[in-house]
Amino acid sequence: MRTFGKFLSSVVPLDPVMRVRHLYQLIPESLEFAGRSTRYMNYGYWDDGCTSMDAASEALARLLADAAGITAGDVVLDVGFGHGDQDFLWLQERQPARVHGVNITPHHVESARRRAADEGVADRLEFHLGSATDLPFPDATFDRVVALECAFHFRTRRTFLAEALRVLRPGGTIGLIDILPVDQETPQTALRSIQFDWISRTYDPANWYGTGRYLGELAGVGFTAGAIRSIRERVYEPYRRAMVEQLADPDFVASLEPGQHETLIRVWEGQETLGSDLAMLDYVVVTATKPA
Repeated sequence: MRTFGKFLSSVVPLDPVMRVRHLYQLIPESLEFAGRSTRYMNYGYWDDGCTSMDAASEALARLLADAAGITAGDVVLDVGFGHGDQDFLWLQERQPARVHGVNITPHHVESARRRAADEGVADRLEFHLGSATDLPFPDATFDRVVALECAFHFRTRRTFLAEALRVLRPGGTIGLIDILPVDQETPQTALRSIQFDWISRTYDPANWYGTGRYLGELAGVGFTAGAIRSIRERVYEPYRRAMVEQLADPDFVASLEPGQHETLIRVWEGQETLGSDLAMLDYVVVTATKPA
């Protein structure tokens, strides 16, 4: 299998939004979700006692729901929802009145719609093909807007923040899980490992800034009470350790297709650049409020 970097190099002429869509269409699901019972597409939150990718991903979804304040009766917009696992979890545990999802990748939308229909919740979970920077909803529609590990892709993050403010009701909350440079003076091209090269190529350059600038962007479009909390210590390194342990599990190896074990070994073991990349990237929870 080609590395993500080689694939993305072949599509550099594409619009950056299309480049992100092609990336997620490229990754074989047999590799991405090997050994998994869920289809979350994030690094997870590795709280004390967490031992699996599925549990860590669910913990991250709950962390975002807590940060955004999702509660019973809310109308929620989930932007860049992947396969929508977090939306089904929130529907069960938080009892929002309705969750709408927006995503630019057609097969993700189709996957989430099929599951909603199969589980008989399509009247409460609605998944739309669309752009984070041109949300197909009227003003003041939602109580919460969330985006789980994807806003760094958006062209641009500030445009998305302005759209989120528009569709939020007065007093509504935005909650994000996002990836930032620890030091915004570090160039994106400094990310050289196989695992993070895809970020350097799909992270919109206009979004490459740190927490101070991020808070300024939130305030600049009209949000108040902006806050950013780093959780990187419970994300990157625990995820890496879990992946290395999984690669040593014979049952996991047996579940892979030919060549996939070797691909994952190259991604997660024996890379000097991986450690330096981990040190360059922050992983944060972002919240802000639309003035009442």
